[in-house]
Amino acid sequence: MTITKPVFNYDEISDTLYISFVPGEKATGIELNDHILLRINKKEHRAIGLTFLEYSLLAQKTEVGPRSFPLVGLAQLSDELREIVLGILLRPPVSDILSLSTYTPSVSETIPITSLRPVPIRAA
Repeated sequence: MTITKPVFNYDEISDTLYISFVPGEKATGIELNDHILLRINKKEHRAIGLTFLEYSLLAQKTEVGPRSFPLVGLAQLSDELREIVLGILLRPPVSDILSLSTYTPSVSETIPITSLRPVPIRAA
């Protein structure tokens, strides 16, 4: 498999950013939350692409830094698929775009969260 640069396509009308790591390859979609869709090759544990809905909201900075969003979709996955998805999220090319961390509201509760790293898109 040849590593290529990600292909970025931004649709200004729908405010959607599409990032393809392997353009044209069939993939399984994993909804990480209402705004982020991860497309993977489940068999080979590889990222195929990412889709960001309401991209301008996700990329918007706050007074204290980047916005973070809970990855509520991970809780809906089987243990096996969650482990595959976390492995994909924590390594390039996805980790070049999404920064993962956790929010810990109590000693016994941990919520995975993400923020978007700056990406090189240009408005058409």
